[in-house]
Amino acid sequence: MSAPAPSSPVVVDAEPLPRQDEVLTPEALAFVAELHRLFTPRRAGLLARRAERRAEIARTSTLDFLPETAAIRADDSWKVAPSPAALNDRRVEITGPTDRKMTINALNSGAKIWLADFEDASAPTWENVVTGQLNLIDAYTRAIDFTDPNSGKSYALKAEDELATVVMRPRGWHLNERHLLVDGEQVPGAFVDFGLYFFHNAQRLLDLGKGPYFYLPKTESHLEARLWNDVFVFAQDYVGVPQGSVRATVLIETITAAYEMEEILYELRDHASGLNAGRWDYLFSIVKNFRDGGPKFVLPDRNAVTMTAPFMRAYTELLVRTCHKRGAHAIGGMAAFIPSRRDEAVNKVAFEKVKADKDREAGDGFDGSWVAHPDLVPIAMASFDAVLGERPNQKDRLREDVDVKAADLIAVDSLHAKPTYPGLVNAVQVGIRYIEAWLRGLGAVAIFNLMEDAATAEISRSQIWQWINAGVEFENGEKATPELARKVAAEELENIRAEIGPDAFAAGHWQQAHDLLLEVALDDDYADFLTLPAYEQLKG
Repeated sequence: MSAPAPSSPVVVDAEPLPRQDEVLTPEALAFVAELHRLFTPRRAGLLARRAERRAEIARTSTLDFLPETAAIRADDSWKVAPSPAALNDRRVEITGPTDRKMTINALNSGAKIWLADFEDASAPTWENVVTGQLNLIDAYTRAIDFTDPNSGKSYALKAEDELATVVMRPRGWHLNERHLLVDGEQVPGAFVDFGLYFFHNAQRLLDLGKGPYFYLPKTESHLEARLWNDVFVFAQDYVGVPQGSVRATVLIETITAAYEMEEILYELRDHASGLNAGRWDYLFSIVKNFRDGGPKFVLPDRNAVTMTAPFMRAYTELLVRTCHKRGAHAIGGMAAFIPSRRDEAVNKVAFEKVKADKDREAGDGFDGSWVAHPDLVPIAMASFDAVLGERPNQKDRLREDVDVKAADLIAVDSLHAKPTYPGLVNAVQVGIRYIEAWLRGLGAVAIFNLMEDAATAEISRSQIWQWINAGVEFENGEKATPELARKVAAEELENIRAEIGPDAFAAGHWQQAHDLLLEVALDDDYADFLTLPAYEQLKG
């Protein structure tokens, strides 16, 4: 155990890391402690409210736009704050964790924005939390380089005007950071990630002509957005930067937030930048909230739920209309494909799918979209260039033709695809392989030519749980049961052992990952987030 200074209000319960004192300064930790003391009680109340709302959905099997905020939706006069120059053109955004190599590659990628991820693309080991902060500080001071120990290849930053603008994503409200204690309590991971980053970089970023910009994950209500807004107001005063320096983009990746998009923008209006359509977490949220809603809420295989599914199209079109009505950016979903160096035929098909997806988003009015690999940046860029030309965005396209009713967002049965046995196998395969990597400290993992993160594991285990509890019968006549899931999981373990060899298998966390997947996929008591029990098993 180490404490940075006797006067620090924070206990750092971890083995010291190289250069940690550059991040864990007494002043920065005092700021994190203030965030914790002022706002963690409200965060606890909001988490309790999530449970109450979930119970209400279980009782009614429906959702609607909030009657108590109808006046906000009806008032056409309010807009979010004007976009700062560094965030005005967001036509391509690349996502990824904040390890040293990724930091350089993402900034150099040619994308307009880099989502620097401390959330789903990062397993929250203490080393990842601290070194990720260091890497961003080093990037902003141009003190970063990297040499790959395997290839010997060296990486360095391009010229300042060629670098992507960083939008940092802290952890969601539900996760604690066990290595930082204030008054004997674990500090929410959101306050650790936000607090350390903001304290060290807010003024530095403003001096660079940019600012402290954030993606806010897993938001479930406008009241949660209000909490973030209050955090921003306090933080800007505390550090001494102008109010409005912060800009936040909210991921609409929960089904409840989809009914409160305007209210979320309203709560953050002085600090809002836009909304993003996050696909896998959104589907996971539908399963979680409507898991006892009967057959009409049973999702088919995850890869069969494309963005052209009627209920997904309703969600994305409503997002574009809402954002543009309020002067905010609408950011599209992820292109997760990872190009293969060995199979050009796979690449050709995948690139065509990515192009079609980005063409659709640009045509629908989105102002930008996500990719997971630098090779996809030019493809997405071409799609948006074709629509935007020299314009930085298309916020003037109001999409007043869009008319989405409350029922449209949860019309899961409008999709005629059914769960399949190969879909079950894929869910088990991806779940085990992702969780094993996560337990080794990797949050962004290439699996079957797709970049997967924690949202992938969530939808995988949720679909297994849902299909079993709904008594789904697959096309081969087999019924989804715990026994079938265990059989498929055991077969996958043996396949992995044969694929990588006994030594590599023994060196990994494969049995542990297998057991954890089955725990969260088969338990009657559905875990709200698989990362909660997984964090208890994460070393470091």
